Amino acid sequence: MSETRYYAVAGHGFCVTAEAEDFGLMGNYEPFRLPLNTPDAGGEKVVFALTIGAGEAVGYTEEMRQVDEGQEIICGSRLANSSERCAVFEYRWRGETAGWLVCSDDYREGRLITTGRHKKLAIDNALMVLFALATADKDTVLFHAAVVSHEGRGYMFLGPSGTGKSTHARLWLEHIAGTELVNDDNPVVRGGVVYGSPWSGKTPCYRNVSYPLGGIVVLSQAPHNKIWRLAGLQAYAALVASISGMRWDTRIADGLHQTENALASSVPTWHLECLPNEEAAILCRTTIIL
Repeated sequence: MSETRYYAVAGHGFCVTAEAEDFGLMGNYEPFRLPLNTPDAGGEKVVFALTIGAGEAVGYTEEMRQVDEGQEIICGSRLANSSERCAVFEYRWRGETAGWLVCSDDYREGRLITTGRHKKLAIDNALMVLFALATADKDTVLFHAAVVSHEGRGYMFLGPSGTGKSTHARLWLEHIAGTELVNDDNPVVRGGVVYGSPWSGKTPCYRNVSYPLGGIVVLSQAPHNKIWRLAGLQAYAALVASISGMRWDTRIADGLHQTENALASSVPTWHLECLPNEEAAILCRTTIIL
C-alpha cells in the first residue's frame, strides 16, 4: 500500500508517494524528512511531488544524453496530449534501463516508472533532477562539488570528474583542525548559503546542515601548488561548468543565470593548481580564509 512522505532540502519541501519497499531504499533522505510528515511542517512550501511505481516503457524523442562512468541519463520529450509536451528522462546503468521520469511542463509533478532493476539509482536521479529543475528559479542551484565546513563557514571545491575534489576535501579533514565534511558531490547553494543534501558521491555524506558560503575553489591537477583569485567572467564560467540544470527552458536558464551571476559577484572564487598533498590544503586554507 502506498503512502506519501514529506522532505525538505535547503528549505524547499517536496513529497514522495511510493510503496514501503521504495522508501526502504531511501535511507539517505531520512535526515531531511519532515517530522510531522505534512507539507506545513517547518513551514517549507512543497515545490514538487514525485510518484513512484511500476509500469510499461515510455516512448519519447531523444534530445540529449549524458554518460558518466557507466551511468546514462537520456533526456527527451513526448506529447502528453494533443497539444502539450512533457519532459522525459530515462536512467540507465551499464546499458540496463532503471526507469523513466515523466515530468509536468513546470516540473512540479513527476512520475517515475521503474523496471525493477537498479531502482535506487532511478529514485535518486529522479529526485535530484526534479529538485534541480523545480528550484532553478528560486535562487537555488545544485552543484557538482565537495564541501567542507571550517570555523562556521562552508568551502566548496569544484572541478571535472577525476580532478580530486574528494581528495582535497579529505586533505582538509586530515590536516586542518576543526574541518568537517558537508557533502561529497552534490551540495545545494541557496542565497549564498551551502546546504548538505540527500545526494552524495563515493563517500556517503547525507547531513542536513547549512553554512554561509565562505569561498569557492576550482581545482586542477598540476606538478606544483599555486592559487589565485578569479573575478568577473572567469568566476562566472567556473560556476556554470559545475552547476546541475537543463537550460533548454527559458525559466530555468534565466533563473540559473541570475543565481550564478550573484554568486560570482558576491562569493570569493579561486583557482588552485595542486598536488594531492598536505601542502596544497594548507596553502588553500591560508589563502582563502583571512
